[in-house]
Amino acid sequence: MSAFMYLTMAIVAEVIATTMLKASEGFTRLWPSLLVVLGYGVAFWGLSMVVKSMPLGIVYAIWSGMGIMLVSIAAVFVYQQKLDWPAIVGMGLIIAGVLVINLLSKASVH
Repeated sequence: MSAFMYLTMAIVAEVIATTMLKASEGFTRLWPSLLVVLGYGVAFWGLSMVVKSMPLGIVYAIWSGMGIMLVSIAAVFVYQQKLDWPAIVGMGLIIAGVLVINLLSKASVH
């Protein structure tokens, strides 16, 4: 599997785990709590595979940036949380940063 496939898997797993943190109600509900633990386990395993072939800082910037954006979007749909304009602009800047890293940086593996 390619580094970007592992990274995508790690991002999706982290988004699921983080989204389920609220539903776990402080780890008092079994199934959401299991999804949190499993999701973070898969996420960190996937990240460990990615850093074999990509620089750690680049991997973490992409993982955390995409995670912030996707968890925020998930919260809108799953928990009916609202995003104001500054939040939306900030997420746009995160997307721009991830694009710059992937499209222009020589530090990233293409």
